[in-house]
Amino acid sequence: MNTALEFSEIHAGMLAEVGGKAANLGELTRAGFPVPAGWVLTTEAYRQVAEAAELDVVIARGGPGLAEAVRSRLLETPVPGPVAKTVREFYAGLGDGVPVAVRSSATAEDLPFASFAGQQDTYLGVVGPDAVIDAVRRCWASLWTDRAVAYREANGIDHAAVRLAVVVQMMVDARVAGVMFTANPVTGRRREAVIDAAPGLGEAVVSGAVNPDRFAVDAATGEILLRHEGDKRLAVRSLPGGGTEHVETAPGGLCLTDAQARELAALGVRVEDHYGAPQDTEWAIGDDGALWLTQARPITTLYPLPESARDGLRVYFSVNVVQGVMGPLTPMGLSAFRLLASGAAGLFGHAPAERRAGPAFLAVSGGRLWIDLTTAVRGRAGRAILPRVLAVGETRAAAVLERLVEDPRLSVTRTSLRPVLLGLARFARRVRAPARVFQALTRPGRALAYTREVGERLDARLRVPVGATPAQRLDHAEWVLGGTFPQIISIMPIALTGYGLFGLASRLSGLPLSEMQDVLRALPHNPTTEMDLELWALAGRVEPEPFRRHPVGELVRLYRAGELPPKAQQGIARFLDVYGHRGVAEIDLGVPRWSDDPAHLLGVLANYLRMDDAGPLAPDALFARGAAEADAAMAEIVARARRRGRPRAAVTRFALRRTRTYAGLRELPKFYLVRVLAGLRRSLLAVGEHLAATGVLGSADDVFFLSVEEARAALAGGDLRDLVTGRRAAHERETRRRHVPRIMLSDGTEPETLSATAAEGALTGSAASAGTVTGPARVVLDPVGAHLEPGEILVCPSTDPGWTPLFLTAGGLVMEMGGAMSHGAVVAREYGIPAVVGVPEATRRITTGDLIRVNGAAGTVTVTVEEEPAEV
Repeated sequence: MNTALEFSEIHAGMLAEVGGKAANLGELTRAGFPVPAGWVLTTEAYRQVAEAAELDVVIARGGPGLAEAVRSRLLETPVPGPVAKTVREFYAGLGDGVPVAVRSSATAEDLPFASFAGQQDTYLGVVGPDAVIDAVRRCWASLWTDRAVAYREANGIDHAAVRLAVVVQMMVDARVAGVMFTANPVTGRRREAVIDAAPGLGEAVVSGAVNPDRFAVDAATGEILLRHEGDKRLAVRSLPGGGTEHVETAPGGLCLTDAQARELAALGVRVEDHYGAPQDTEWAIGDDGALWLTQARPITTLYPLPESARDGLRVYFSVNVVQGVMGPLTPMGLSAFRLLASGAAGLFGHAPAERRAGPAFLAVSGGRLWIDLTTAVRGRAGRAILPRVLAVGETRAAAVLERLVEDPRLSVTRTSLRPVLLGLARFARRVRAPARVFQALTRPGRALAYTREVGERLDARLRVPVGATPAQRLDHAEWVLGGTFPQIISIMPIALTGYGLFGLASRLSGLPLSEMQDVLRALPHNPTTEMDLELWALAGRVEPEPFRRHPVGELVRLYRAGELPPKAQQGIARFLDVYGHRGVAEIDLGVPRWSDDPAHLLGVLANYLRMDDAGPLAPDALFARGAAEADAAMAEIVARARRRGRPRAAVTRFALRRTRTYAGLRELPKFYLVRVLAGLRRSLLAVGEHLAATGVLGSADDVFFLSVEEARAALAGGDLRDLVTGRRAAHERETRRRHVPRIMLSDGTEPETLSATAAEGALTGSAASAGTVTGPARVVLDPVGAHLEPGEILVCPSTDPGWTPLFLTAGGLVMEMGGAMSHGAVVAREYGIPAVVGVPEATRRITTGDLIRVNGAAGTVTVTVEEEPAEV
């Protein structure tokens, strides 16, 4: 392997030899972009010095002092003679005494999922071969700074696999320099170039040492969208004999002309088109006015655009966010949702021609599902209905949409109500909504019996014929998924009758809904509440000793071996018989259930058993008290209505009783859906076992990284192991993504970023469950293995039923997502836990251990307050 290469010899496939920075510079040079001349000292040189320093021994030893130990070895070890000779020869090739930039180029740098910008060192204005060799040595050592080591660990990159190359590039005597993003990194809007510029070398901008001028340019039209003058009180300039100096400067107007900003934006378009993705670039303009490109790397923080063949500006809403599943879905999980959505679209008379592809309104990006809301946003009826519907379950999304309709690009194009009314009429007819509502009003026992019959019919549909072939199992899965949504959604007219009557009681009594929330405490017929109370009761029946003595992993082993004490073994088995289909991220057919992996469940039981006697704060006691408070609230509301006339009181009493009978059914459709997905998961595992046995897949659960169509095609043979490996790696990378927009436009804009943010330190969201509580925060990003001490306030991105066992010990709840009727809010109200939802970046702005005060009625969270008694 060569130890040095000219830029013109480098291509994108040489990442392992030259690192990300050099690979990009070589690619840009070969593509004809204006890149200053230079060369790279390859990773072979680093390998030689690492071998001489015996770094493999130090790395294998590991430990907290790893970074310092490796740095010391590299700085103490002499540069091998052949390497030093190569540096001298290539430096001389640039010219005698030429000032150069010596820049680190790691093999785990400028990757699609992690840019590593600024993780390793750069030295500017280096003059002379000896100075270059010294700078090279320091670049090697910078691979092992504390921050670089921590960054690799956070991104799951093996230390032993990383190598460092070093770029040596001629300096541009820059009059002005800076950085340019070819897409807006804050709003996400593509083709909007954002340029930061300052006099002198770009180091002042890159290092954050100066407040630069900022420009935003619409790259498609050349329109200057923003000009903001920074103070630019500091400039970094080259010294004649080598090195740089920091010079204080006085403000002197913008350092770029509009023409130069447009030229930069046009260059950015060319670079982005070349790479096929938005880029973070560094640039410089010399004293002669020549524009140079000194770096390009992918912008790793942008959320990928949803796939769509539809023209014009589109509005997408995240299914994952509203379901509280922030991670990506497996390919089989996405395939299942397409089939489910096809069945849903058919209820409105819009069944797609190809069911497996899903309806046109469904899109995918980042392994997550999106619904195209453009037709509704641009329709008169949609603008009236959609914000009201979203306000129930996703308050922040509703607020975003209300602002979004002011965008002239999304003006109303559909004024007729006829298509909407026809679609609703078809839907109501096919789910027999009028009959269901009438039954709910007149025969509550029969209405509740019907909801149970739906579950029985779905269970019957899940039965696979004995001896079914893999192909027949796939046929069966498609048939079940296509017909599931019409079955489960037929329950909703009954549940919505309860909420409709709740609204009627508000009107009749004159009380606003916000003052009637106690009626919704401790609702019956809610399968998630019933599950959580049963788990709490189970904790009171099992033998506690093993749960207090063994770690969770050992508890799982004992349970699977049938070696837990009798009450625990039998009780857990019975619980899993009823609720084993549930789990975290349970809407994804491809993820394990509690019955597959009971670790989370056993961990929760262990946490319950570590608690002292909860007494009146025990979940069952809280639930009973909540039911009593609901009865008292109903009596008060009826009394208020009676002041306005006895007939009003009678109707109000009837309405509230029906509300309590049916409102808890809100969770039942999802409960049934998850049971269906779990049943199909078991069947598809049999398909996976067949494919693994025939060598098509490496293991049975690899089948979940195929779509239904791909699994069917795989029955003919082949080898899909490499495909699955790549998909698993992509899925794992997406799992680490912390931010998922709730609404996104097809040009990449996140509309929520365009609205004003709350004042510093003020955390506001939506009131979800009344009450005020003060306690220590516990930030939880993943409920599996999480432990919540009694009274701690759970702070999380969002929740699904897999999270709710944590609610039993939580003193309060703060969620980044959701609205007053989102899952977490409903459960919090039922448990009497003060809750605020829809709090932007709560998991970042609150740290575990912070003392916080949650006001569930006002929708506010105050961080770092003096402790005071809880008011629940």
